[in-house]
Amino acid sequence: MKLSLAIVALALAVPTVGFAQDLKDTTSSDQYPNTFSSGSANVSPFTQKSKRFNDWSISAGVGVPLMQSADLTSIKNGNGKNLFGYSAFVSIDKAITHAFGINLQYDRGETRQGWFNTKDAAPADLSLVGARTQYDAISLLGDINFSNLLRRVDNKSTNRWAIHGYAGVGTLAYRAYQKDANGQRLMTEVKPFKFGSMFAQAGAGLKFKVNRRIDLETRVMYVYTGDDEFDGGGAQYSAINQREEQTSDNFINATVGMSLKLGKHESHLMWHDPLQELYYKIDVLANKNQDIEVCKKGDADNDGVCDDWDRQLDTPAGARVDGAGVALDTDLDGVIDLYDKCVTVPGPVENQGCPLTTTAPPATGPVVVNEMNLEGIEFDLNSDRILPNNTPILNNAVNYINSSNGSYTVIGATDTRASEEYNQKLSERRANSVKNYLISNGVNASKLNAVGRGKKDLKYPECDPATKCPEWKNRANRRVYFEAK
Repeated sequence: MKLSLAIVALALAVPTVGFAQDLKDTTSSDQYPNTFSSGSANVSPFTQKSKRFNDWSISAGVGVPLMQSADLTSIKNGNGKNLFGYSAFVSIDKAITHAFGINLQYDRGETRQGWFNTKDAAPADLSLVGARTQYDAISLLGDINFSNLLRRVDNKSTNRWAIHGYAGVGTLAYRAYQKDANGQRLMTEVKPFKFGSMFAQAGAGLKFKVNRRIDLETRVMYVYTGDDEFDGGGAQYSAINQREEQTSDNFINATVGMSLKLGKHESHLMWHDPLQELYYKIDVLANKNQDIEVCKKGDADNDGVCDDWDRQLDTPAGARVDGAGVALDTDLDGVIDLYDKCVTVPGPVENQGCPLTTTAPPATGPVVVNEMNLEGIEFDLNSDRILPNNTPILNNAVNYINSSNGSYTVIGATDTRASEEYNQKLSERRANSVKNYLISNGVNASKLNAVGRGKKDLKYPECDPATKCPEWKNRANRRVYFEAK
């Protein structure tokens, strides 16, 4: 039986490792397509620095084990009465995908079974036997997140509950004691990492996400020992072990515990919404030539951006636009590049975007700027990470701010999803993320102040919590912009 369990575990592990390796972006120095990229030309290296989520955690918990299938049980309607033991576990958890992980778990506990607690005095009747088993176990468990695997993603709801399934094998060491009117004695002792010490366990748990760091969980596991002597009945063919036909003493372990998620990122992979990967790649896909027509509503201004998500439906003919259909203004002077005669140098509208020329001596002091508005600094859902397409705007802002003698307020905002308290903190993080980027690239910290306005400052006010807005409007509301003081 133990050998069969080992074979099954090996058979499950091989495809799991192969599946896990295919989940990450790979790179090759050879020309693509190649066997590692599934024929894709959009291949990027996957490193610890490029991750956008945490995938390690530590879990611990305590519980009550009940001997259920044995010649001596912890349950009154079996070969014994209601007797409660104790257990504890600690595990190191690694998430492979948003729906699958592997846990290395250590269990320690004591089951109590029979007709009386071995801490109490034994009755005179020799047929009434009590037993207890102290055990230590190390196991490797597969963790399936059924909620992520099966759930229908609803972007307006907060994902706080998850159902997990566990199964795995390991090594079990124990000492089984038996007590009757003649006293207590050690009946069986099994050392760990022996061929006969293998066991299996499987079960389910319900997790609740308290915050980005802590999860609470209640779990029920069924432990299959494969050993007829685990319950303290003695040798395999003893009088006690012949009371029932089963040859495996099994128990149920009900626990409550907590998981501490490790890492610097905002979200953990097991709580990660896979659809957010789609939103993250919109900027890349928007600039690609499409072989098929995807615009159901057409492209009224013929700027290459479908009206479904075009934020500027009257773009002048010939103007270059960003992924949202807004005409580009590289130097942020209010004159779009199409009409700007000095694309990289800011200048007034009346001079076609070029600096005014004058015969007066050139100014030696800083440029005076009374107001400045930066648009287009947007964020993914539930994230304060600066997207790659924001860096050109921010780099221009560095030069713009350094050339002025004014100071600026960096304002963060969110969409209407989630609570007001959560959105307020998220908007503050977004504003500080942009502020820190500017400072790290040379802006004087005294010129900047960061504030968050949560969901009180919407670019599209019609997107209230009761209104279902298109995703591009929600994305536009998740932004940071500047105001001159």
